[in-house]
Amino acid sequence: MKQNKRHQQIIDLVKSQGYVSTEDLVERFNVSPQTIRRDLNELAAENQIRRHHGGATVPSSSENTAYATRKVLQQQEKDTIAQALVQHIPDGATLFIDIGTTPEAVARALLDHHNLRVVTNNLNAAAILMPKQDFTVIIAGGEVRNRDGGIVGEATLDFVSQFRLDFGILGISGIDDDGSLLDFDYHEVRVKKAILDNSRCVMLAADHTKFGRNAMVNLGNITQLDMVFTDVTPPAQIQEMLVAQGSHLEVISHAVSEDMPSVG
Repeated sequence: MKQNKRHQQIIDLVKSQGYVSTEDLVERFNVSPQTIRRDLNELAAENQIRRHHGGATVPSSSENTAYATRKVLQQQEKDTIAQALVQHIPDGATLFIDIGTTPEAVARALLDHHNLRVVTNNLNAAAILMPKQDFTVIIAGGEVRNRDGGIVGEATLDFVSQFRLDFGILGISGIDDDGSLLDFDYHEVRVKKAILDNSRCVMLAADHTKFGRNAMVNLGNITQLDMVFTDVTPPAQIQEMLVAQGSHLEVISHAVSEDMPSVG
């Protein structure tokens, strides 16, 4: 395949999927890893894509990938991370569940628990949890976003701020190299901050594609989190921040926990 045609196909894949790995591109185009890395570097220089650890993401920091696309991307990784996270939540706990496809994976993983009380601004998570008769599910008021079932706005913020719960389950769009937690929607970030401020233990579930990904609104820093769950060991500087803060980092691979006791 000619380089120009391959470049365009790479751009189309990144736009449709939000993230593509170098390994997947090597297999798809049947070329060497060096060729793909050169392609990605050239496309990044033209601002067509954004280079990422092990692959590429969309260059925009103002618009997230479509919900339908995010729902299927890295789904196995999200489910694996979610299964590990819920092992730290006891029966009878109270918790917030945030907007996002990864928090929805956590909701599915919680269905084997008992007597949970859940506050959420995520209609999809509420629908997942609703069939459990021993769960109490409380939905925040506010404006429902038709693109993803998230509930946001001043009413949502006021509602969430009334509670003080055991656990807050956060999703995130991107984590910068300096540890900044990033998202695309200012109104959504305000609710995330309220969850962070009103949870005794804040847990972040984030697959490896979130590290190094750009977004325009700063929620805070990864050092504000009590527990971080992911599927690939994060960059060294992120690990160092978590170690210094005493936060718990858990790296889960192929449904087997690769706990890192040196990090919290």
